[in-house]
Amino acid sequence: MATDAVAQLADSLAKTQVTEGELSYKGQGRKFDNAQSVEEMVKEIQEFKGLQALRLEGNTYGVEAAQAIAKALETKSEFKYCYWSDMFTGRLRSEIPPALNALGAALMTAGARLTVLDLSDNAFGPDGVKGIEKLLKSTACHTLQELRLNNCGMGIGGGKILAAALTECYKQSSAQGTPLGLKVFIAGRNRLENDGATALAQAFQLMGSLEEVHVPQNGINHPGVTALATAMQHNPQLRVLNLNDNTFTKKGAIAMAQALKHLRRVQVINFGDCLVRSEGAIAIAEAVTEGLPILKELNLSFGEITGEAALLVAQSVEGKATLEKLDLNGNCLGEEGCDDLREVMDGLNMGDLLGSLSDDEGEPEEDDDEEDDDDDDEEDDDEEDDYEEEDDVEEEEDSGVNQVSSPPSVPRPPDAASFLCFPSPDKLLKLGTKRALLFEQQVNTPCHEYLIQQTTYICPLCYADAILRKAFASPSFQGYNFVSSLLVMLGLLKSEDKVKPVRVVPGHLQALEYVVRQDYFPQDHIAVLEAFIHVQALESCSSARNILKSTLEQVRPEN
Repeated sequence: MATDAVAQLADSLAKTQVTEGELSYKGQGRKFDNAQSVEEMVKEIQEFKGLQALRLEGNTYGVEAAQAIAKALETKSEFKYCYWSDMFTGRLRSEIPPALNALGAALMTAGARLTVLDLSDNAFGPDGVKGIEKLLKSTACHTLQELRLNNCGMGIGGGKILAAALTECYKQSSAQGTPLGLKVFIAGRNRLENDGATALAQAFQLMGSLEEVHVPQNGINHPGVTALATAMQHNPQLRVLNLNDNTFTKKGAIAMAQALKHLRRVQVINFGDCLVRSEGAIAIAEAVTEGLPILKELNLSFGEITGEAALLVAQSVEGKATLEKLDLNGNCLGEEGCDDLREVMDGLNMGDLLGSLSDDEGEPEEDDDEEDDDDDDEEDDDEEDDYEEEDDVEEEEDSGVNQVSSPPSVPRPPDAASFLCFPSPDKLLKLGTKRALLFEQQVNTPCHEYLIQQTTYICPLCYADAILRKAFASPSFQGYNFVSSLLVMLGLLKSEDKVKPVRVVPGHLQALEYVVRQDYFPQDHIAVLEAFIHVQALESCSSARNILKSTLEQVRPEN
């Protein structure tokens, strides 16, 4: 009996308020398909006096269940906080809009005035945004302060719908004398790209009230970044700006640096993995030097920044009494550059604030003049074009362009490790006839991420074959992880990690077609590859793709 009493008490505590006015069903992992399945929940909502917050996250709700919950919310006029992330796992995408429509309509009927709307981790796409469109435009959202839509797959279309809804909400609320004052906007991993980001930037500029903006990993490059930079200038209370894992290049970085000069309250800047490059980093350093008096964190990691530019960034934080961390990991400093950076930070008595440099990419072997990136091409409106321009610059350098005035240098001996860090056709040829053996010797441990980098840069069949044959022979090698990472590197699969895909050429698919026919390649990986060879990204290699498709069909194991 005592055990039963404890269990009942624990169950009661899990379902009742954890803060004043809050009813929580968070993280119970339950599946609610229909009205009958939520009868108990509905009753508790109805009986809860002064309900302000409802946590539904970590369960899955069908349309009928959502409609029943919505009915119970229709009388909750004091309601403010929607914690509704991760509540449609396993549901058809078509189920989500009507469920959201019902919940939104109930809040409007109740006359609620929302402060927080969190629908993160619901893969509802553009249609899901349509499901909350009426709610966002209504008086229920005139008081909204936090909008959290992380990892919802909105896409460009959803971004535009969202921007239009926020704009309408601002206009209507302003007409009533209480303009929308959104403070926190979170929409990472939504594939907003340039058009979606630009549409949202216009809404942000109109509101001018933002304090935190988080839009990491959205496929945004310099046109979208520039639009966001312009919008940020009109949000003087901005404290946190997180655009991690988008693609600034020099043009976007300079635009963002210019915006930072207009902001005095910024505390956290996260431009990690944004390809700001050296010239962009110098511009950002100038903005930091001139302002940002209460800066706490500056992240410029994985940005292809060289040693001299990194030193200027370090010098820019001098006198920033509130600084807690400077992150310049994963750039192109080299061993000497890392030592110089540490020395500068130590000299400023800020050595303990410098983040790890363990992933430094090493000094570039060639002078990397950045003037040939996005500034030379006004039509460069997507990330793929940025990568193409980078490849063009590298090919020019390898063939001797821009090196006329340089003194002759002593040829270096063949170095496979150097090639794998900074690959180019010229370096590949200089490795001589023993290239395959040299590459195979690099596979000291079967790390699939390292192998991916090698095999996607080395298209010739014998080299990929030599590397993979050794790797797959290892009992500890994780084949599925390798295939997944390969798809990410080829741009066929999205990743949460900081991965810049290569530009796919026929050689990649030709090498893969050869490899899948070899006896060492596991047959249970064939179906994984087949699922991705139809994507639009391979249209430019249609002939090689068709050959690969045919081969996969031939080697596919019988069911």
